[in-house]
Amino acid sequence: MKVDVFNMKGEKVKKVELPAEIFEAPINVDLMHQAFLQQLANARLGTHKTKTRGEVSGGGRKPWKQKGTGRARQGSTRAVQWKGGGRVHTPQPRKYTQQMPTKMRRAALRSALSAKAADAGLVLVDELTIEEPKTRLMAQALTALVGEASVLILAPEKGDNFDMVARSTNNIPDAKILLANYLNIRDLLGYDKLVLPVKALDVLKSYLV
Repeated sequence: MKVDVFNMKGEKVKKVELPAEIFEAPINVDLMHQAFLQQLANARLGTHKTKTRGEVSGGGRKPWKQKGTGRARQGSTRAVQWKGGGRVHTPQPRKYTQQMPTKMRRAALRSALSAKAADAGLVLVDELTIEEPKTRLMAQALTALVGEASVLILAPEKGDNFDMVARSTNNIPDAKILLANYLNIRDLLGYDKLVLPVKALDVLKSYLV
């Protein structure tokens, strides 16, 4: 698949051939869904906690005698039916972590990238650069490249230029910058367009092919 390559002004400069193993892979919706749910589950902290009747304070003495009062028998004021009592069948700390083989996760990424390419959601740029770290300049560049769509930007590596672009992107609500080797299914599916520098293709090929 050949696609156009643009500069940061939105002008076409050349064409490149995308690796078919990554951008023309079979689109497996079920696999993408599984990888997406796994990432969401692994992001959960699981620190929710409520106290049971054995953990709340007080209630050591029987409120009244068992018989003869005309009231219902009670053993402790910390039972679940009392105000200030413990709780039952409520959340306790747990792990939500799900396991998924690396090959399946990478296959899900290839599937999502192929879906982006097929849906014209992929925009290649020759070089990810701006003159100075200003949000206004980055917003102008993204408007020229993708219009009003939300955008995920993949950077090939860290460096001075990455810092400038990242600082310029942070204040744009519908844009996010990410290193290419940190690409994940949640971010990939969460944005309309993917802006990909040509150098980032080599990074993707290094672990997706």
